[in-house]
Amino acid sequence: MSVPKGLLIDLDGVIYEDDSPIAGAAGALEWIRSRHIPHVFLTNTTSVPRRALREKLAHAGIPIERDEQIVTPARAAMSWLRRNPRAPVALFVPHEVREDFAHLELIAEDAHAGAAAVVFGDLGEGWTFAALNRALRLLLADPQSVLIALGTTRFWLARDGLRLDVGPFVAAMESATGREALVLGKPAPMFFDLALTELGCSAAEAMMIGDDLLTDIGGAQRIGARGMLVRTGKFRVVGLSSSATVRPDVLLDSIAQLPAWWSDSLSRHRERIE
Repeated sequence: MSVPKGLLIDLDGVIYEDDSPIAGAAGALEWIRSRHIPHVFLTNTTSVPRRALREKLAHAGIPIERDEQIVTPARAAMSWLRRNPRAPVALFVPHEVREDFAHLELIAEDAHAGAAAVVFGDLGEGWTFAALNRALRLLLADPQSVLIALGTTRFWLARDGLRLDVGPFVAAMESATGREALVLGKPAPMFFDLALTELGCSAAEAMMIGDDLLTDIGGAQRIGARGMLVRTGKFRVVGLSSSATVRPDVLLDSIAQLPAWWSDSLSRHRERIE
């Protein structure tokens, strides 16, 4: 297998788990930077702002040259809302994540009608009955309002075990309203397209590195990219059993093995040519 031209790299479960860096991840990223391999971080994280992700990576010994290297659902949502203006907007995201939605016209926190768009992120324990019921009322009050999902990730691995992510709550709202969400996170092709634009290469030239077989690997393969699954993060809990159809192009114990895999792939490619 030939090596890719560029890399799309997941964060949670690949570079770190909760607040703990994954062994060898910083070294692998240093190797990538030293060889000037184009790469962006493609994450469905919506529980913290992009600023916090940049700080977290710096703490793990992984400097970010440009904010644009981190592609988040919030960034994708802002890009979509600029092209398709909707106002006012109801945000169901943690308070600190609102900084990623600066300059939007927001609806009053206690409003139950009048929203042109309703944005769902990872509210964690903030997903109460009252919050979900308010979202339901906002959407049903206006048939033209748009439900924007910042990803459909089902769960993630926290320090105390698996935790629900935004996906199940989006599915509940779709069921309740009969309305299909506009997904602006993995595995949506639109989200991968935004990352590829930043990466500067085509889908066929890119490889996604992730720990989620469906959203990372399946999403990448759906647009024509390859997928490298790592046995860290949530993989250790669900393995390869979560899909009967999606299979990774490459399976590694962790991103720490990437340099060795890369070198081996180059050697095999040269042997075939010779």
